[in-house]
Amino acid sequence: MVVQVKPAVGSEEVPSSGTSLATAPIAYDPDLEKIEITLLLEAIYRQYGFDFRAYAFASLRRRVWKRIEIEALPTISALQERILHDRAVMERLLLDLSINVTAMFRDPDFYVAFRQHVVPLLRTYPFIRLWHAGCATGEEAYSMAILLQEEGLYDRARIYATDINEVVLQKAKEGIFGLDRMQEYTQNYLRAGGTRSFSEYYVAKYDGALIARSLLRNIVFSQHNLVTDHSFAEFNVILCRNVLIYFDKTLQARVHKLFYQSLVTFGVLALGNKETLKFSEHEQDYDPLDLREKLYKKVR
Repeated sequence: MVVQVKPAVGSEEVPSSGTSLATAPIAYDPDLEKIEITLLLEAIYRQYGFDFRAYAFASLRRRVWKRIEIEALPTISALQERILHDRAVMERLLLDLSINVTAMFRDPDFYVAFRQHVVPLLRTYPFIRLWHAGCATGEEAYSMAILLQEEGLYDRARIYATDINEVVLQKAKEGIFGLDRMQEYTQNYLRAGGTRSFSEYYVAKYDGALIARSLLRNIVFSQHNLVTDHSFAEFNVILCRNVLIYFDKTLQARVHKLFYQSLVTFGVLALGNKETLKFSEHEQDYDPLDLREKLYKKVR
């Protein structure tokens, strides 16, 4: 029996399975791998309702193999068997598949552009709704709360911060981050145009940095799946930064339609620096506010 294992990076050969000293490397079968990953994603969808079937394959493949190695399993099919019968394994895999790379005031130039181009528009509304789609552990939602507070807009704003992953949402609600990251976050904050001392927004507690409770009052953290769920309100701003790059073209089109339907006229869509409206169905429905920082205003 041939044991399928992950090929070495940059190689099309399979290393020895270790079951026998006489076992020689064999040609790795990428077609079989694709079948197994397809079946794994279908099993996840049918059993747990999380739909990763339209995610970019290369990224999924890397994350699946990472989990296989950590769980010390021989094949993708073995991982499928484990996730169907052991919810704890599924929760660990979900953390791998979810995109949770984030930081306070990540990409500071974006926040500078937001202050310059978007804040003046928000001042014209009596009440502001912002949707942060794919909020991960909440750092960027808290960053936006700080920005709005410094601009005198937070008392009439509501931030809806959503993610597919309940585990990271719980961490976001707690608002406790590593003290070792506060120096990085302080530098980001200053470069993002912060007008106060960043230390005003957290206290050292519970062996970490506890975000000021005043910032929580107008943030709603909730589970939402961009793949399967629909719009739940009308928004003045939608932020979905560095999430769409992990979706295939069909899913990107679906999400762009969802955002278009969820934005008020003259509302603002904020994408990640590697994402674009170019070639999307709704490209002509927006005017650019800042092409470099991917800020767009819905005009029709």
